[in-house]
Amino acid sequence: MNSVFRKNFTLIAAVICLVAIIHVFPVEGNSEKSIPISKFSQNVGPTMTILYCYSCGYRKAFDDYVSILNDKYPEILVRGANYDPPGFNMHLSRIVLLTKLILIVVIVSSFDIFGFLGQPIPGWWRWCIENKIYACMMIFFVGNMLEAQLISSGAFEIALNDVPVWSKLQTGRIPAPQELFQIIESHLQFNDKLGQNPNYVK
Repeated sequence: MNSVFRKNFTLIAAVICLVAIIHVFPVEGNSEKSIPISKFSQNVGPTMTILYCYSCGYRKAFDDYVSILNDKYPEILVRGANYDPPGFNMHLSRIVLLTKLILIVVIVSSFDIFGFLGQPIPGWWRWCIENKIYACMMIFFVGNMLEAQLISSGAFEIALNDVPVWSKLQTGRIPAPQELFQIIESHLQFNDKLGQNPNYVK
């Protein structure tokens, strides 16, 4: 019974690792981990892009703004996507993910990695091999915590027609709906004046 459970557990762990690797390192052409586009109208018009920190729980705030903007500005097309932190953090989070998955697979398969390297087996590794489920759960949750810390940017960046109009990274907060409405109105009025008079200077 234990051998059957071990084989099934190994198979399940391998499938989970494979799916996670494909999810984090998608094939070319589908590499952007983006949030679905919300189209308010099929007509070509103003476009608003909101890049936000998915791991910070800002998806709900994005959905709320989609609903609010849908009511007030149905001609605007809103796009949302995860804000990837710049620099080394994103690469480091992927290294943490791969390390986590490799450790889980090695523990589940009972591969003698230290024997393979010609080193004595440490006590903590022996405990991991003897307590596979607990060790895998601990590695999984600790790894997830480290990944979340590395990619947590706190961003909620808004651009209208590719022009940045709000940055939570700079202001420290998400704009109130009325503030966003004023920004949109000013932007649209300026574009109208510019379209009527190309020589107009704000």
